[in-house]
Amino acid sequence: MSVDWGAIREEFPSLSRWTYLNTATFGQIPTRATKATEGHFERRDEFACNDFLSWFDDADAIRAQVAQLIQATPADIAFVMNASTALSLLLGGIDWKPGDRIVTLENEFPNQFYYPSLLAPRGVEFMETCWDRFYDSITPGTRLVVMSTVSYMTGFRAPLEEIGRFLRERGVMLFLDGTQSVGALQFDVRAVQPDMFAVHAYKWLLSPNGAGFMYVSPGLRERLDPNVVGWRSHRGWRNHDRLHHGRPEFKTEAEKYEGGMLNFAALYAMGASVGMVLELGPEVVEARVNALAAQVREVLRRAGARLLFDELPHYDSPIVAASFDGDTEEMTRRLKAERVLVASRHGRLRVSPHFYNNEADIERFASVLPAV
Repeated sequence: MSVDWGAIREEFPSLSRWTYLNTATFGQIPTRATKATEGHFERRDEFACNDFLSWFDDADAIRAQVAQLIQATPADIAFVMNASTALSLLLGGIDWKPGDRIVTLENEFPNQFYYPSLLAPRGVEFMETCWDRFYDSITPGTRLVVMSTVSYMTGFRAPLEEIGRFLRERGVMLFLDGTQSVGALQFDVRAVQPDMFAVHAYKWLLSPNGAGFMYVSPGLRERLDPNVVGWRSHRGWRNHDRLHHGRPEFKTEAEKYEGGMLNFAALYAMGASVGMVLELGPEVVEARVNALAAQVREVLRRAGARLLFDELPHYDSPIVAASFDGDTEEMTRRLKAERVLVASRHGRLRVSPHFYNNEADIERFASVLPAV
């Protein structure tokens, strides 16, 4: 079945005013997601919030959607505010010992550097490595690898199934941040088998800030305690009229990490956007995004850019990083003046199209780029 991309585009009002090629910074929110949030507030007014327990039924339906998107089960999914919340839960819950090592890749997002570097006083070694030396950096003392599915800076897309298999054979845990890919590229937790996988949905999953989720593997859930404990921590929290008083008994499901109330306004929006991706088909979305990224690369080549995609493997992602002789920050400012939005990251022009873009956007970018 063919997709009417023009009709899909109409759900994104900002695209009528901007040539938007910057989803790696923010995804645009579809009107269906905005309406889902509005519907939540209208419902609060109508029922004076006396039906609030039913909101959690809706949250469980969204949990099931998220699980379907990444090939997990609803029991594996917990809602979080952002990916750093998930990583902090993991790093704070490990019994670190002197000599332990954490490994990440170069050009990673700051989340992957900040907390690990604070573990040095406990004798934990934190190592940043280039991809060519990644496997050599995994020593007997390595306990955890922390990395993104796609680099926010360069568009590097690591071979995750290969990495997951390598680390499992050596008993090394794997944390993956999928914020820069989920919603554009397919992801299958069954194939990669990370211990934890976190997504802040405000980029490629087209959701408000504060809407996110994490996958926590069954094995990790057995040994990782919650770091936020609240009224929903006890397994019988739905018996709201007679809440348990005393030491909580945690569920086995990942829901035990949520603790208290949820950001329902953002969750309803995320549910609508996840539903949109599922409706279109993740494989269809990925093909569309990759095709647009290929067109962007060709425009950049014609403009004299140097692309990592052309020089090295594993840069086949919708984040296209280009090097020019000029100042890319100034280029970005001049493009913005022409109502063309891209980004500059560490000296590279970063262009990141999503499925809501079209060929006219690429042509507009191509027409303006030579002048800047």
